Amino acid sequence: MERLQKVIAESGITSRRKAEELITAGKVKVNGEIVTELGTKVTNKDRIEVNGVVIEKEAKEYYLLNKPRGVVTTTNDEHHRKTVVDLIPTKARIYPVGRLDYDTTGVLLLTNDGDFANILMHPNDKVDKVYMAKLNGIIHGEEINKLKSGVEVDGITLAATRVKLKKVNEKTNTCMVQITIHEGKNHQVKKMFESVGFQVEKLKREKVAFFDLKNLQSGEYRRLTSKEVSKVFALEQK
Repeated sequence: MERLQKVIAESGITSRRKAEELITAGKVKVNGEIVTELGTKVTNKDRIEVNGVVIEKEAKEYYLLNKPRGVVTTTNDEHHRKTVVDLIPTKARIYPVGRLDYDTTGVLLLTNDGDFANILMHPNDKVDKVYMAKLNGIIHGEEINKLKSGVEVDGITLAATRVKLKKVNEKTNTCMVQITIHEGKNHQVKKMFESVGFQVEKLKREKVAFFDLKNLQSGEYRRLTSKEVSKVFALEQK
C-alpha cells in the first residue's frame, strides 16, 4: 500500500504537494468516494480519480547505465546538452539516482521509483560508492589517513570508508586511487582530494552497493533484474 498523494504524483499529472492540495480540496475520489484525509493508503486495485479523471499508475522501471564523459546527470538541461535520460529509450519518467559530474564516468542507476532511489542515496543506509580517481601527484600514507579519519568539505566533516593506492606513475607524477564513500555530496570525491592537496584528473565510479560495470561499455545500459531490485529493498532492513 502507498500514500494516495504519492500515487497521484507518480502518475505524472502533478507534484506531490499539489496532489495534497487537491486531496484536501475534495478533488480526489477513491473507488467513487471523495477522500480528503492526507496519508490515506491505496493499492494497485483502487480506482483513483482526480478532477473526474481516472489516473493510471506508471509501471516501475530500473536501469543501470555506464555513464560516459560529457553527458549531464539530469532529466533535462537548459543548455541543451545530452542528458543521461536521453541515453535510455523509455516513455517512463525515469531520473538518475544521485549525480555524477559532467566529466565523471561509470555506474549510474536510473528509475521512476522514489523509494528505491532513497535507499541508495541515504547515507544512513551505508551504501558503498566506490570510485577510481587519477590524481595529479602521488598520495602518501599521511594523506590517506586524513581521508579515512575525516576532512572538512563545505563546512561538513566527511570520511572515506576505504582508500587504496592502486597504481603509481613516477614519470607523469600521477597515481590511481580507489576511494569508497557512503555520502553523495556535490563534487564530494574531488573536494575530499583537494582538501589534502590533490587535483582529480579523471574520475570513474566503479560500484554502487553491489552494482558494477560488468559487460557494460561506456554509454551502454541494462534493465535491473527483479532479484536485484529486491536486493536493494533488503538493504533497508539491515
